[in-house]
Amino acid sequence: MNSPTGDSGLAGLPAAEARRRLAQDGYNELPSARPRSGLAIALGVVREPMFLLLLAAAAIYLVLGDLREALVLAASVLVMIGITFVQERKTERALEALRELSSPRALVIRGGATQRIAGRELVRGDIVMLKEGDRVPADAIVRSCNDLMADESLLTGESLTVRKRPAVAGDTVAAPGGDDLPYVFSGTLLTQGSGIAEVLATGPRTEIGRIGKALQTLPTEASPIQIETRRAVLIFAAIGLGLCLLVVILYGLLRGDWLQGLLAGVTLAMAILPEEFPVVLTVFLALGALRISRQGVLTRRAPAIEALGATTVLCVDKTGTLTENRMAVRKLDVDGEMLDVDDKTDAHLADRFHDLVIYSVLASEVDPFDPMEKAFHDFGHRTLDHELKQHAAWTIAAEYPLASSLLAHSHLWQTDVHGLYTLAMKGAPETVADLCRLDEAPRRALAKRIDAMAADGLRVLAVARAKLVAEDGSAVAWPTSQRDFDLEFLGLMGLADPVRAGVPAALRECYSAGIRTVMITGDYPGTARAVAGQIGLKNAGDVVTGPELAAMTDAELTARIGSVNIFARVVPEQKLRIVTALKAAGEVVAMTGDGVNDAPALKAAHIGIAMGRRGTDVAREAAALVLIDDDFASIVHAVRLGRRIYDNIQKAMRYILAVHVPTAGIALLPLLFGWPLVLFPVHVVFLEFVIDPACSIAFEAEPAERNVMHRPPRRPDSRLLDGWTVISSLAQGLAVLVAATGLYALVLHEGLAEATARAMVFSAIVLGNVGLILANRSRHRGVLAALLSPNPALWWVTGGALGGLALVLYVPSLAALFRFAPLGATALGASILAAVGGLAVYEMFKRNLPMVRKAQ
Repeated sequence: MNSPTGDSGLAGLPAAEARRRLAQDGYNELPSARPRSGLAIALGVVREPMFLLLLAAAAIYLVLGDLREALVLAASVLVMIGITFVQERKTERALEALRELSSPRALVIRGGATQRIAGRELVRGDIVMLKEGDRVPADAIVRSCNDLMADESLLTGESLTVRKRPAVAGDTVAAPGGDDLPYVFSGTLLTQGSGIAEVLATGPRTEIGRIGKALQTLPTEASPIQIETRRAVLIFAAIGLGLCLLVVILYGLLRGDWLQGLLAGVTLAMAILPEEFPVVLTVFLALGALRISRQGVLTRRAPAIEALGATTVLCVDKTGTLTENRMAVRKLDVDGEMLDVDDKTDAHLADRFHDLVIYSVLASEVDPFDPMEKAFHDFGHRTLDHELKQHAAWTIAAEYPLASSLLAHSHLWQTDVHGLYTLAMKGAPETVADLCRLDEAPRRALAKRIDAMAADGLRVLAVARAKLVAEDGSAVAWPTSQRDFDLEFLGLMGLADPVRAGVPAALRECYSAGIRTVMITGDYPGTARAVAGQIGLKNAGDVVTGPELAAMTDAELTARIGSVNIFARVVPEQKLRIVTALKAAGEVVAMTGDGVNDAPALKAAHIGIAMGRRGTDVAREAAALVLIDDDFASIVHAVRLGRRIYDNIQKAMRYILAVHVPTAGIALLPLLFGWPLVLFPVHVVFLEFVIDPACSIAFEAEPAERNVMHRPPRRPDSRLLDGWTVISSLAQGLAVLVAATGLYALVLHEGLAEATARAMVFSAIVLGNVGLILANRSRHRGVLAALLSPNPALWWVTGGALGGLALVLYVPSLAALFRFAPLGATALGASILAAVGGLAVYEMFKRNLPMVRKAQ
């Protein structure tokens, strides 16, 4: 942060100077990756091997003088570039919208006028108006303030709010933390009072920005699934290149036409190259990010979505994630008679509890910001609104604020014009009991009731009242201290942060899915245990506190980490140690956090999840996912979706491997057997337009398997393309290839024309592709069973493939382009029979595959 500048005055910066500083320093936001330009997107597309092969094939056709074939292939390149460009731009617009939503507003004085601007447009020297409840938009020096207090826990980990004071001459820049500093810091929350401050630093130059900038330098590694698919593409590319060279040489030597040989080699390379692998990853994860956003989770790093499926431990905050992050009245106590209440309690409140409820409201601010005072107001107006309205004419004559030496807060109300006053007090039970001068026996009984309420995880406050009457209508000189009133003890109010409604069910789902949940909170152990009991957290009695954690060696922590599910009174810095210990124990860790000091733990976890409502930009920058509503149930929804995405990616990969076998085989075998070639680049392009939508649309839309959350997490070292997946895929592809090759051999033996034979074999391959889509919808269910599972996208893809096949067979101009002859009913029936026969062979193999695997 820069050194304090001179007082700019309440006139603020002129608009022109603000624009100049904005241009000089940049926007008040953390740096993020720049969106890719349209040219960069297009260049990225054409650098893909498949598109390069298409361009090579188009160039060869130009040399051969076949302009029509060349234009068709070039047009297909443009279509693919256009589709990719549109998808990329949609992603960029979504990210821009998210950045806009994350930018807070700021009330500033510029040119003598008060105006509200986007927080990202703040500049050095701006005069900012601050008030209770605001999130500080930039680092600033306080010029004037009134009872200003801030929660700086996001920067310091301090659980208590800190006081602020106006700056005086000689103040030097200080780090966040501690009372009576004249500075406020970007991202911190103002909990009380108001003030005026002058901006000293914005964007990456703020305290919060410097941490975010440092985090940005940490590398983000590719996920295992990305590494695996890249390796697979490289292997197939190498195989394709080798076979391409072999085909060129064989064609040139055996048939004497090197240019046609080069075209045949390019066709084979196109048929072998599984360029759909990265497409599948991109599309599945992008659409997964869209689906997961509907569950209240925003995705910053897409690979984290599928990684959620391997999660073994969820480390979650209590406040705001398991609970609603609001206080609510849960128990009333008057003279030992207790009443349990909930959010539905709105009538039939016994008379003896009325005064306790009414005076808890009167002892609170009229328009409260404090969560407990809000709870008193909500409960009072819900249950006794009519009685509270009778006090609407009362006015506050004096206020006695909370002080460290006296933990009580009171309002002195003037109840009428005749000098009648009423004091309403709330505060720590022990303090209020002292002020009410209770005897020893009532104190002991009260202490037991307080302990019982605290053991239930409740925050307990006491309420009292006093009357003050003027004598002979004279003016009242009310006491200067709360100690001087003759107080009547009314009772106890127990408050709690309610558990979110969906958490117990979500936690049960986690346990059924083999996922352990660990609660990490800065709250007291008693409160943590109470919440754990309400949600059904396992082993809730074993708690490790922050001080205990600090005293543990790494070996001791490793020994405990496998059984402890509650960490209480933990400071943010200790979360990193917990994550590190869990990772060392072989767990796959998902971690939630909101503060700047949570960022290292979020970065270290396999899946960092930042809080959207109360989280900082730095936490979001470090995290892979952002929880919009801070709800634990949303995380569980995301895990379910992550497992579904991984399953569907694996299904799509099996299909891709399978479908390239008949395509590559039918491109190579005719050359080896001396038959006329079946496939040319235009045919491969058609098949690609079937394959890509099938694997990226139909399989992405496949619903989750019924047991998706009733099986343990997959092993972290499991392979997407394991041995049995490859065997299964090759078996599928070989079944279709054998059927298509047998059909080709038969029709050539029968003396059918080359164009008719090519059309029949191509039809069998397209129909076989459709069959492979159906076969790969489930690893265990048969085709007929899979058909009962709804997937509207599948029928669009299937209909498109069959419609496209009909067009290229029966539209004369297209048939000529594909070198086809129209097929009669008998020839088309033979193609259908070959495709069905190949699929039936694989279905028999799939039915016996589990027994074969078990025998191994």
